[in-house]
Amino acid sequence: MNEEQIRKLLVEISEGKTPIEDAVSSLRDLPFKDLGYARVDHHRELRCGFPEVIFCQGKEPSDITGIAASILENSPLLLGTRADEKAFEAILAASDLAEYHKRARCVTVRKEEPPVREGEILLISAGTIDIPVAEEARVTAEIMGHTVKPVYDAGVAGLHRLLAETRKIREADCIIAVAGMEGALAGVVGGLSDVPVIAVPTSGGYGANLGGITPLLTMLSSCAAGVAVVNIDNGFGAGFMAALISRKHQRD
Repeated sequence: MNEEQIRKLLVEISEGKTPIEDAVSSLRDLPFKDLGYARVDHHRELRCGFPEVIFCQGKEPSDITGIAASILENSPLLLGTRADEKAFEAILAASDLAEYHKRARCVTVRKEEPPVREGEILLISAGTIDIPVAEEARVTAEIMGHTVKPVYDAGVAGLHRLLAETRKIREADCIIAVAGMEGALAGVVGGLSDVPVIAVPTSGGYGANLGGITPLLTMLSSCAAGVAVVNIDNGFGAGFMAALISRKHQRD
């Protein structure tokens, strides 16, 4: 149950439209609902601004269906990450509005469109191999109501490709930089921008990439101020953080 639903319920109680017993019954699953195999956090949206997200990898399809159905009882929006076709089918069993974003490995459900929020997020990937992680970030930020402008394959090996996007870099309210190999992209973008840059190291690259450890260390060691780093291949974390930063921009 989100904030708007609770407010509506309180009004209905005060107007005598909803009996106290019914109100108590509707609130019985707050702050979480115990499904036995999962305890679904129904207060997540109230605390953090977005419902609990389903990390689908490793979960049984029947469990995913139950979790999704529980979330959708209380929220019009749902996001599932690291989802394959089986996970998509499991969420589809909970809602026929489920949409599969194959490249991002995400599933979304929109029973209604999220409120459009101010604050533009620029999403830059170093190479084509980094696009799946970048797409996870895009899908996450968009279902949270933010506009995302993607610029793909703009790595530093062809610096002119990145410099051609200087205007977009200057106009953005937050930037996500996704890169594998040595991960130099984030530091370069940070040197061109006066807004937060969220760096995402990816596991894409030759052997010395070390599964993303090399770009992670490069990004952590960046001399450009304003660069923050999320975990390897964590497009979701970057998209969520960028949305929160842009949301703060809207409040200001």
